[in-house]
Amino acid sequence: MKHFNPANILLPKKNFDKWAVVACDQYTSEPEYWNDVEAIVGDEPSALHIILPEIYLSDDNSARINDINANMQQYLDGNVFDTYENSMIYVERESGNTLRRGIVGIIDLEDYDYRKGATSAIRATEATVLERIPPRVQIRKDAPLEMPHILLLIDDPQLSVIEPLAEKKNGFKQAYGFELMKNGGHIDGYFLPDEVIAQVQDALEALIADKDDKLLFAVGDGNHSLATAKECYNQSKNPLARYALVEVVNIHDKSIEFEPIYRVLFNVDAKDLLDKFIAHTEANGNGEKQTFRCITPDSDNEIEVNATAKLPVGTLQTFLDGYMKEHPEVKIDYIHGEDVVENLCKQENTLGFIFEGMGKDELFPAITADGSLPRKTFSMGHAADKRYYIEARKIK
Repeated sequence: MKHFNPANILLPKKNFDKWAVVACDQYTSEPEYWNDVEAIVGDEPSALHIILPEIYLSDDNSARINDINANMQQYLDGNVFDTYENSMIYVERESGNTLRRGIVGIIDLEDYDYRKGATSAIRATEATVLERIPPRVQIRKDAPLEMPHILLLIDDPQLSVIEPLAEKKNGFKQAYGFELMKNGGHIDGYFLPDEVIAQVQDALEALIADKDDKLLFAVGDGNHSLATAKECYNQSKNPLARYALVEVVNIHDKSIEFEPIYRVLFNVDAKDLLDKFIAHTEANGNGEKQTFRCITPDSDNEIEVNATAKLPVGTLQTFLDGYMKEHPEVKIDYIHGEDVVENLCKQENTLGFIFEGMGKDELFPAITADGSLPRKTFSMGHAADKRYYIEARKIK
């Protein structure tokens, strides 16, 4: 079996504009965003009713999860979907002034390992936070459907896999084409003919045919969702749950820019944290310098510290992990966009960190050399650019 395969894909019969909503792990500190989505969708069939936005995650999610599973079954029983068997979908996503190309299909979770130092064909790009998996397992384990916001990256500088499809798309049957809500841009999907699916599969296998390191896919977005799928499969060994629906994109696509994911601390004594951060780096640094912009309600300054890791995010996150163990009252959020950090840091007892991000050409070599990066190292674009839930697949 190949590493990437067609799937029985479910698509809504109508109203794609209300159906598609952004990935659940976005806008986690902005309830007004999700309130707007609820107002747009209303009671219409929508992915909103079968996902759990992380802003609503709590210690007890059982009532929401029960509703999600019931809605999924209602959609399956209520003729909401059309089923397209043995399908791959070529996707073009316009967002801002960019066009991102990808292909939706399934991967085998037997080929995926999120542990640091893995040698599997599909690997995590950054450290997986094991504590984040159990609540997501609760959401997925009894769900009859999966809907992916997972983006897998391939390292294809010759543009041999996805890009050739652009000039052929007019000969493909269109799956959908519509405007995404809340400034998400425009998206088009096209079903790939069987012979083109075979060409895509062969081109993907060729990427690793001559390489000692058989890393084919690096998880760009949705690592914890994919880790959750793996855990649910490990627990159930359900043959349908062995596979996961994903979108594959090329890291060399011009639209893909790696954005840093910044940090905002809440309920924090900013002076105490910064003093201890500087002292920590002075004691443990490697002699190189890294710069951080530090924002509080009363100040906006740059500090220079002695690096303890290759990337600034590594220097910062290693320190924060230790500091927050000693200060459990301090909470953290991972933020896309300097403007959001600045806005959040108007609140009392907040501290935001803004720093230089990682170049995308550094990703695959870093995974091969180091196993994985610090968690929440990078994001592919801003929140509005994230994948929207459109396609679904039965997993029970």
